[in-house]
Amino acid sequence: MRENGRVTSATRRPETPASTVPPRLIATDLDGTLLRDDKSVSPRTVAALAAAEQAGIEVFFVTGRPARWMDVVADHVHGHGLAICGNGAAVVDLHGGPGGHRFVKVRELTPAIALDVVHTLRAAAPGTAFAVERTFGLHLEPTYPALHMEPPEQFAPAEKLLAEGSLDADQPVLKLLAYHAELAPDEFLALARDAVGDRANITRSSPSALLEISGPGVSKASTLALCCTERGIAPEEVVAFGDMPNDVEMLTWAGTSYAMGNAHPAVIAAASGRTVANNDDGVAVVIERLIADRL
Repeated sequence: MRENGRVTSATRRPETPASTVPPRLIATDLDGTLLRDDKSVSPRTVAALAAAEQAGIEVFFVTGRPARWMDVVADHVHGHGLAICGNGAAVVDLHGGPGGHRFVKVRELTPAIALDVVHTLRAAAPGTAFAVERTFGLHLEPTYPALHMEPPEQFAPAEKLLAEGSLDADQPVLKLLAYHAELAPDEFLALARDAVGDRANITRSSPSALLEISGPGVSKASTLALCCTERGIAPEEVVAFGDMPNDVEMLTWAGTSYAMGNAHPAVIAAASGRTVANNDDGVAVVIERLIADRL
């Protein structure tokens, strides 16, 4: 759908059915999709990922997580060893193991755009608290809640966190996080998209009113498309999985896509198919069927 001339959601059109081309690449979200709610990778899923690689189907993890939170799946990357992190802001080689990842591609959010978004959202939604995600650390405003699994690098107003001489200013900004304690999650998302427009890409993956803000045009879909182009893989040869609004563009772009049984309504509308919930190994269920169909 278009709003004010820009794409705001992506419902798969009836004339674009799921692809029947044999898959060459599987792109899967992590939290709420590949991972169970306890953040584990089930033995069935581990086996399915390995079987896909053995069958010649590449597997890409495509997540909103930063690279340093990828330890849970680092042992399960095969071949290329790459993962797309930060909602498309970075492509990371995980072969080095915990603490040894290498950034292969970075699509940063410039501090100038980030500051513009901060000022815009402060005006549109008073009470918004911000965090700044750089390549190697998280920086928080004092009013930002303890939502994440690591201590921050520093507490300061967003204007100071994004200043030229701030701590870790030499590290690219991967995304800006915005939290509101009173607005409903989808209400906050719609408000922010309307206020910011095309100046940045805004999405969410949390059940709370927490927005994830990337550079203009930066998304899971656009970075996955770049990686596929480098490999000569067409969208019709990609099977994608997801559960939250930050997966919508990727699911629409891929030739075949699956919403998890636990997915957000926007994801169900965008995907060409649906599988069972993450806790029931929905990704593995589909991979097993894909491999059986190749035999």
